[in-house]
Amino acid sequence: MPLSDEEQRLLEQMERALAADDPKFASTLSGSRLLSRNRRRALAGVLGFILGLALLMIGVIVPVTLVSVGGFVVMLASAYVALTYWRKGSEPEEMTSKRPANVTPIRRSGSGSSQRFMDRMEARWRRRRDSGF
Repeated sequence: MPLSDEEQRLLEQMERALAADDPKFASTLSGSRLLSRNRRRALAGVLGFILGLALLMIGVIVPVTLVSVGGFVVMLASAYVALTYWRKGSEPEEMTSKRPANVTPIRRSGSGSSQRFMDRMEARWRRRRDSGF
């Protein structure tokens, strides 16, 4: 349930007052440190991927299978880390800082057919609920 205009205005006033009283605490709550930490971890994942690629190439040049396999494993793990933290670090700031702690966002695919399907399912659910089933 969205906030009313009055509640939204009061919330914005409280946020401004908090930022004025304790700017360090307000920046911690805004999530800017968390986002920068996630971006650093994503960058570390990219660098690890490059290191794994180099190990893979060295393993191909020097006929040592263990180096190639190790490079591939490092590449795979680094790609996972980079993608995971890149997604966390690229969330819009209003989603990370304004979201209540117990609510997770619903991510829907961009295809129109699945969106229409979900809309039809939600409409059916509302009709059933309203009719007393």
